Amino acid sequence: MILANSLATPAIGTIFWATFTFICFFLLLAKFGWKPILNAVKARDEMIKGSLEAAEKAREDMKKLQADNETILHKAREERENILKEARDIRDKLINEAKGKAGEEAEKLIEKARQGIEREKEKALSEIHEQVAFLSVEIASKLLGEKLEESDRQNKLIDNYLKEIDFNKN
Repeated sequence: MILANSLATPAIGTIFWATFTFICFFLLLAKFGWKPILNAVKARDEMIKGSLEAAEKAREDMKKLQADNETILHKAREERENILKEARDIRDKLINEAKGKAGEEAEKLIEKARQGIEREKEKALSEIHEQVAFLSVEIASKLLGEKLEESDRQNKLIDNYLKEIDFNKN
């Protein structure tokens, strides 16, 4: 009980010393403690504000980078499509050129073959005509029973007969 009474009703000296200690502590704290504590709180507040601003700036930068990435991807897709289209066009052009060249070469080969055949035909007809003329003279000379004495005369006679005959009727 004694203890309970002393706490409920403190003595004047205790109140004085408690108030004096509180005021001294308050003055010391105000002179030496409040400024550093307030500066630390203010610095922390500024650091938090700076961090929030940096986070907001980073968020805006990320949005900008995402938009730039989308633009770059879109341009890359367009460029890829253009390159593929050009490659297809070049391929088609090369194929068409190759077909054209192959057609021209085939025409040239056909024309060469046609000319070769024509030459061979003319050569064969010429040989046949010479043989026919020679055989005709041989037969005629046997039928007539006489032989021509000179081969020059025989050749002139063949040439005359050949000139008279129209070989182009075939």
